[in-house]
Amino acid sequence: MYKQPSRNGSSAQIINKMNDLSNVSSVEVGEESEGQRVDNFLMRVCKGVPRSHIYRVLRTGEVRVNSRRVDATYRLRPGDKVRIPPLRKAHRPAKPAPPTLSLPPVVHEDDALLVIDKPSGLAVHGGSGVSFGVIERFRAARPQLRFLELAHRLDRDTSGLLILAKKRSALTSLHAALREGRVRKRYLALVVGAWPDEERRVELPLKKYVTRSGERRVSVHSDGRESQTHFRKERSLRDFTLLSADLLTGRTHQIRVQLAHVGFPVAGDDKYGDFERNRALAKQGLSRMFLHAAELEFAHPVSREPVVLSSPLPEPLSRFLESLER
Repeated sequence: MYKQPSRNGSSAQIINKMNDLSNVSSVEVGEESEGQRVDNFLMRVCKGVPRSHIYRVLRTGEVRVNSRRVDATYRLRPGDKVRIPPLRKAHRPAKPAPPTLSLPPVVHEDDALLVIDKPSGLAVHGGSGVSFGVIERFRAARPQLRFLELAHRLDRDTSGLLILAKKRSALTSLHAALREGRVRKRYLALVVGAWPDEERRVELPLKKYVTRSGERRVSVHSDGRESQTHFRKERSLRDFTLLSADLLTGRTHQIRVQLAHVGFPVAGDDKYGDFERNRALAKQGLSRMFLHAAELEFAHPVSREPVVLSSPLPEPLSRFLESLER
């Protein structure tokens, strides 16, 4: 466990300090904002101020860092003193606070990271008809945290391990590790059909698009971005195969689209799966998509020590596997 570094006050104190934006203010930057662009920092601490107004005061030099003019791309360092001029708030209705909701179990926590075991059916963030996701719930439950952001994402119907960063430096380090393939993410997926190979590497170009109803989808397209997954056969079960999948890239819906494209859709997948088979599976007891983020392995963004985490199959999935074996 790492020692909590000294802080210059909570994020709530900074926001409270900024509630009256009619006077010049000075805010000292804490380590949770290390590396953040000054424009994004101002939008975070100056809630309700139009984006255009923030960029105007940056262009005119009314914002100073350590008494010097900076442009919008300046990246802050701990201890920087940001002078903020009087600002005009936009008149917007207040957003409702997240209700008191149960939190997913925490499987690892230290001063830099929070790793949870997300259940299927819970979105990672609000939007698209979802008011409060994982990140909103934890921010409401942990108001003392000055910083809390998703390091990556899981589909709403996918269960398993999800990393949240408690420091901006940890977030940027994790993002770099994810881009460079230094985070091992292993999933378990039950597919429809008899997978023929012990191991197979699938490489396909994936492209995002939006349906007429406004739903986000992904397809295999020559203009898409490269995606790579290493699949291994774990178990053959009647008309199904349990696969493990190591993500080598991190595209939206990557595993689901790749498997559907090669003719082995994920059981219970309501976007890319076999819809007739899904109805039959629901009657057999599988009422969700069989995709689970089972293992994570990476170097800790602060200590650089190895972090190895695992999540067992949720009970409904393990129960369905047992029914297939019987």
